[in-house]
Amino acid sequence: MTTLLFLDRIWTWDLIAVAIASAAVTVFALSRPTLPRVVAFGAAVVAFMLALSSPIATLADGYLFSAHMLQHLLLVLVVPPLVLLALPARTGARPRRLPALAAWGLGVGAMWLWHAPALCNAAATNGLVHRVQEASLLAMGVGFWWPVLARDPARRLSPLSSVIYLFTACIACTILGIAVALSPVQVCSVYVHPVDPLGILPVLRGDLGLTVERDQQLGGLLMWVPACVVYLVAILASLRRFYREAPAAEVT
Repeated sequence: MTTLLFLDRIWTWDLIAVAIASAAVTVFALSRPTLPRVVAFGAAVVAFMLALSSPIATLADGYLFSAHMLQHLLLVLVVPPLVLLALPARTGARPRRLPALAAWGLGVGAMWLWHAPALCNAAATNGLVHRVQEASLLAMGVGFWWPVLARDPARRLSPLSSVIYLFTACIACTILGIAVALSPVQVCSVYVHPVDPLGILPVLRGDLGLTVERDQQLGGLLMWVPACVVYLVAILASLRRFYREAPAAEVT
């Protein structure tokens, strides 16, 4: 199979995702955003479309566990923080916060919950369950990032609390990623013998060498390494905020 034919078969346009992105861009443009907000929002839209309307989405739909994991990470760890960064700053509101423990549970729970074998298989084979998964991952991701990136400073965790919050989330993802990568048991059994309506399985398994074992190992590594890179960037940003906000006498 030629490369162009292969790409043509796996490229998908999700009309619902396109409609949501188009509506969001229209509303965002009306808010007269600043350049940093435009950059953050543009990156969020790109990540959103990659997750739901690209070869990643096609391959995640029952073909490759690693593609499923990449889609998962985009929806929880990339799109939500970029969207929050694109929101206008707010001050003077009542200092209400989503309880940090509950928010932490949402983010980590998004990683663990949808990798229970029954839910993982259902999301890979049932369109409605897959939509529920996508929506819940985005919502849980926003909930997780809200205490760190809320546009009202009064609703954010302190910088050092944010570091602890993010570091422990990284540890939780590392444990799950290592368990998935090294597990001899298939996390989502549907990816062991996928249905192949597009006729691309020989390319994936043969030409690209993505055997079932390698696919699961790659998925585990994606959950472990790139996820912790995202957390590390956020931790460094929190430390930068700490030094910027701390009085000079406290940091000298």
